[in-house]
Amino acid sequence: MIKEGINGFCMALADSVPGVSGGTVAFIMGFYDNFINSIHNIVFGKLNEKKTALLYLLKLGVGWAIGMLLAVVILSSLFDSQIYIVSSLFIGFIAGAIPLIIIEEKESFKSFGKGIIFAILGIAIVAGITFMNSQVGTTTMNLNSFSPLLGVKLFLIGMCAISAMFLPGISGSTLLLIFGAYIPVITAVRGIIGLDFSYLPAILCFGLGIIVGAVTVVKGIKICLEKFRVQSLYAILGMMIGSFYAIIQGPTTLDLPKEAINFSNFNFIACVIGLALVIGMYKIKERSKKNGI
Repeated sequence: MIKEGINGFCMALADSVPGVSGGTVAFIMGFYDNFINSIHNIVFGKLNEKKTALLYLLKLGVGWAIGMLLAVVILSSLFDSQIYIVSSLFIGFIAGAIPLIIIEEKESFKSFGKGIIFAILGIAIVAGITFMNSQVGTTTMNLNSFSPLLGVKLFLIGMCAISAMFLPGISGSTLLLIFGAYIPVITAVRGIIGLDFSYLPAILCFGLGIIVGAVTVVKGIKICLEKFRVQSLYAILGMMIGSFYAIIQGPTTLDLPKEAINFSNFNFIACVIGLALVIGMYKIKERSKKNGI
C-alpha cells in the first residue's frame, strides 16, 4: 500500500506541472507496464483481473489524489509567481529522464532506422501545436461561466490530456498549457476545494473527457507498446524532446504573459534539482528491483 501510494504521489506531482507526465515517472520508477495493464484490465479484463487491477489502482489513486490536491493548492500560485524556477526544474527533469529511458530500453533504441521518423514526428506534433497556439493566441477560459461550447471544448481537452498522461513523454499538463487551459483548470479545482461550486459543471465535463479518453486510448497504447514498441518509444522520445519547446514557451500563456524562457531568466539551480530528482527516482527503482521489492 505504501509503495503504491508513493508511486501515485510522484505521478501526481509530475502530472500537475507542464513538462513531465505521470507516465514518465511510472516508466523511470519501474511500474509503467503494471499501470497500463491495470487500466486495460479494468475495462477489458476478466473478473479476477478486474479485481486485481482495481485494488492496485485504488492504492495508486490514494497517493495520486493526495499529491494532486497538494499540487493544486500550492502550484496554482507558485506557477504564476515563480514560473521560471518551476519551468527550469522540469527542464532538468526531462533532460535527466531522456537518457534514463534510452538506457532502460536500449535494445529498442538500437533500431534507429525503424524509429527515427517517429521521433521526428513526435517532436513535430508537440512543437507544432505549441507554435500554432502561440501564433493564434488563446483567450482566457472563464470556467465559472459555463456554456455548452465550453463544455465540449473541455471534454475534448480532457481526452487529450489523459492520453498524454499515459505516455512517458509529453504530459497532460503540457497539453493543457498548449490549449490555454492549464491555469483555468487548476483555478477551478482550487475553487471547488474552496466550496465555490460555480466551477463544477466545467470540471464535470473535463472529468468526463478524462474518463472517456482513458477507456478509449489505453487499448491503443497497449497494442502499440506490444506490437510496435520501437516506433512507439521513438515517438515518445520525440514528444519528450518537443516538450522542451512547450515549457520554454510556457510563460507566454499566463493570464499576464511573460517572456519565454531564455538564458537570462533560466534558473540553473532549479534545473540541477530536477536532474537530481529524476536520478533519485531511478536509483530507488533500481534498489527496489535489486531487493526484490
